[in-house]
Amino acid sequence: MSSLIGALEARGLVAQVSDRDGLDRHLAEGRRTLYCGFDPSAPSLQVGNLVPLMVLRRYQLAGHRPIALVGGATGLIGDPSGRDEERSLNDDDTVAGWTDNIRRQVSRFIDLEGDAGLVVNNLDWMREQDAIGFLRDVGKHFSVNAMLARDAVRARIDREGAGISFTEFSYMLLQAFDFAELARRHDCTLQVAGNDQWGNIASGIDLGRRLHGQRLFGMTSPLVTRADGVKFGKSAAGAVWLDAERTSPYAFHQFWLNCADADVVPFLGYFTVLPTSEIDEVAAEVEARPERREGQRVLAAEVTRLVHGEAALQSAERIAKALFGGDVRTLSEDDLGQLELDGMERTSVPDGIGLLDALTSAGLTRSNAEARRMVGASAIHLNGSAVADAALRLTAKDALHGRHHLLRRGKKRWHLMVLQQH
Repeated sequence: MSSLIGALEARGLVAQVSDRDGLDRHLAEGRRTLYCGFDPSAPSLQVGNLVPLMVLRRYQLAGHRPIALVGGATGLIGDPSGRDEERSLNDDDTVAGWTDNIRRQVSRFIDLEGDAGLVVNNLDWMREQDAIGFLRDVGKHFSVNAMLARDAVRARIDREGAGISFTEFSYMLLQAFDFAELARRHDCTLQVAGNDQWGNIASGIDLGRRLHGQRLFGMTSPLVTRADGVKFGKSAAGAVWLDAERTSPYAFHQFWLNCADADVVPFLGYFTVLPTSEIDEVAAEVEARPERREGQRVLAAEVTRLVHGEAALQSAERIAKALFGGDVRTLSEDDLGQLELDGMERTSVPDGIGLLDALTSAGLTRSNAEARRMVGASAIHLNGSAVADAALRLTAKDALHGRHHLLRRGKKRWHLMVLQQH
C-alpha cells in the first residue's frame, strides 16, 4: 500500500513536506493529530479554502484526528501572506460573528463526534497571554533577520509605498505559537496549509521544538490556479462562497459545471473523495468525448453535495433543467429565492399588471410598442410558455407559488416579477 502522503501526492495535493520520510513513519505508527487554520477575514469561507478542508477530511478518513483552528485571535491581526497591502482591521464583534460562521462551515467536512475531530479558536489561549510574557517567552525565539527574509515580508518591504506594520509583522509569531500550543494541548504534531504558509509552518515547527522539545511536521498543498491562469475561486459575479446565503447552491453548482476541460480532472482529485480509479474513468471519458462534459457534471454534483447536501444538489439540478429547456413550474419557492440571491433581474409589480407594462418596467423592452412586437414575434415567454396575447395580465392566480412570474425574452434573458403583497 502507498503511504497517505503518496496518496495525497497522486491527487496533486502535496507541495512541500518538512520531512517526508519522517512524516511517513510518524503517520504509519498510529493515530495522529493534525491541524489547519482558517482566519475569519470574511463572513464565509470560499472555494479557495476547499483544498485544506479536503486535506483534513482525507487525513480523518485515513484514521487520524483533524483540528480545524478558527483564528478568532489571528483574524484580528491579519496575515500578510499573498497580499500587496495592509488588511483592513475589523472590530471584535465582526470577527467573532465571522468566527462562528466558519466554525459551522468546517464542521461539514470533518466528523466532530466524540474524539474524531475538533474545532478550536486560538482566541481561547491568546486572551490568556500578556504582552510582556509573550515577548519574553515566545518572541525571544525569533530572529528579526530571519523574519525580514520571509517572502511575504520581503515582498511588502520591497514594494514601493507599501511597507508592513508591526501588527502584520507579528502574525508569524502568533501562528507559530498556535502550532506549539496545539502540540502541548492536543498532541498535535502536523500542520497542513497552502504553500504560501510554508514559512509560518517552519516557524511553528521550530518554536514547538524550542518550547516543548516536540518533533513537529508540516505539509503544504499547492495554491490552485485555473488552466487559463485566472485566480481560482472567482466567477463573473465575484467570489464563490461556501455560505448558501452568499452563493446559492445553484450558482455554486454552475461554477463547477462551467469549469474548463483542462481543469476538470485535476479538480476531481483536489475537491472530491472519489477513488482515483473512478477519476481515471472520468478522465478517459473527458478525453474521448469532451463535448458531453461528463467530467463537469460529476465534479459539480460531487462538490455541491459535499458542501451543501443532497437536497441542495437536487434543487440546483432542478433549477438548471428548468431554465435550460425544462418546465419552470417545477421550481419550488426556495428555488426562486436562489435565483433572486444570484442576481436574476427582479422587479416588484402590482397584482394584475398588464404584460406590456411589465415587460417595459422590467427593462426587457424599451416601450409598450416594442413589447407588443416581441409578443407578436413569439419572443416572450411567461412561466415557461410562449405568450401570444398582448393583453394578458400578471395575476396571483396564475403566478408561481402565488406571487412569482418568470419572464423570458429570447433564449437567455430572464426576469423575475414579484407581485406586491397587500
